[in-house]
Amino acid sequence: MNSFIVFSKKFFAFTICAVMLASLLCSGMITSYAADGGSTEVPVPKIRVVTENGNGTSLQKEDDYVNAHITITDTDDSVLEDDAQFKVRGNTTAMTWVTKKAYTFKFAKKKDVLGMGKGKKWALIANAYDPTQMRNFLTFDLAQKLEIPFTSNQKYVELWVDDVYRGCYVLYEPVQEGKDRVDIDIESNEGKKDFLLEYERSREEEGVTYFTTDYLRFIVSEPEEPTEEQLQYVKDTVVDIIKAFKTGDKDTISQKVDLSSFVKFYLLNEFVKPHDFDMSSVFFYYKDGKLYAGPPWDYDLSAGNSNADLSERCKNANDTQVTRCNQNFYKYIYDKQWFLDMAKEEYKKYHTDFCNMYQQGGMIDTILEQHGEMIQRNFDDTEWKATRWGINIQKQPLPTYERNVDYLKSWYSERHEWMIGHLGLMRIDYLKGDANNDGTVDVNDVTYVQKLLARIISDDDGMIERRSNVLGGSLSVNDATQLQRYLASYENRLNINTPVSEVQDIPAA
Repeated sequence: MNSFIVFSKKFFAFTICAVMLASLLCSGMITSYAADGGSTEVPVPKIRVVTENGNGTSLQKEDDYVNAHITITDTDDSVLEDDAQFKVRGNTTAMTWVTKKAYTFKFAKKKDVLGMGKGKKWALIANAYDPTQMRNFLTFDLAQKLEIPFTSNQKYVELWVDDVYRGCYVLYEPVQEGKDRVDIDIESNEGKKDFLLEYERSREEEGVTYFTTDYLRFIVSEPEEPTEEQLQYVKDTVVDIIKAFKTGDKDTISQKVDLSSFVKFYLLNEFVKPHDFDMSSVFFYYKDGKLYAGPPWDYDLSAGNSNADLSERCKNANDTQVTRCNQNFYKYIYDKQWFLDMAKEEYKKYHTDFCNMYQQGGMIDTILEQHGEMIQRNFDDTEWKATRWGINIQKQPLPTYERNVDYLKSWYSERHEWMIGHLGLMRIDYLKGDANNDGTVDVNDVTYVQKLLARIISDDDGMIERRSNVLGGSLSVNDATQLQRYLASYENRLNINTPVSEVQDIPAA
């Protein structure tokens, strides 16, 4: 018995030490991304909500709106303060067992919040199912770089509800009509001109208008409460658009559809593979006689964050090597060569933005450098856990925050490589200034540029010029001069000797 007690005490002491060590490792792992090891935290706005009954932290979706007072303090210490309505938002994110709830707050009159434009209604997204707290932010940042119309602005914020710290959130403009939102005209011609749709395969909610055509089911989001006449107009218009889609002909479809928006929205969603692309949270708007794809919404369950073991649908959403965007309107065009050719040209144009999602020093590293301490507080100072498994459709998080981040980077990288092959492109990697492609930038590269300009050597595939062109524009003797300046240890303003990744069409056989 005594030996058992001694063993138990030793085991208990060992366990406590192990837990403390793990805690120490976890507490430093997020901020360890700072380049110099010191604090690089960039301040974020603070939002404080005080509910009328003081029960804000226990609200559920069925409670609907409650009266509240909101104080929003920007990073310059300016303050917006007013009464508002406050409620839990979302569907799966609003389930009872989800402790970190997403919220909506609504003012009586439109207000410009944090310089994001005027609106009555605002969305606080919790990212409860994303152990990195970055998937939504990264995807919206990419959507803005792709210039997808009406992509919401976004701000990381910290939230307190009834004086209880709730962690880090992202503030968004919800997808709705408005001059600073989705700028469509739903009032003219008795509201029949423009409209906003959400693809919704099966969910039912009270007070929502649904319709189905050609096995596609939609919510009429705007007008929010359409008359029978307006609803019939929307149905007839969508039927007419689907007829054009079914021809498969680019010119016919382009008369009814803005193909540029469809291509960009395709690239965004095909790249990040949102779990719900075949279910919900996929928007389309009709403006000035054409259907547009977007704006984007809801990406916490994307980029490999689905539970591949749950179902074939989840497996597809998680797999970096298969297509995703063959649903809703895209089922008519996702495999058409002319559409893939358009997507290829756009992917080439924005290739560096896709790379920047995951590469060293890219968006993930930037977010962690600027906001790593806030994300760490989100886990240290609340009951939330980066490794908590929130719902069965979510991939079970890895044991540490750092491993979840590394997994996200790897997933984006693998998806990028698949996209290149899927679109019929090839990847080219080289060092800027490495004219002769021997892996180093030295005086031989200067000579190589001079030989090329003197036509002593030829550049059949254009790669010598691509590697040598450090100034941009047409290759000239000035590029050779800049290489000499670099080798003489002048300021390296042109990023000579740094890795470059490009894509181009696969050469014809």
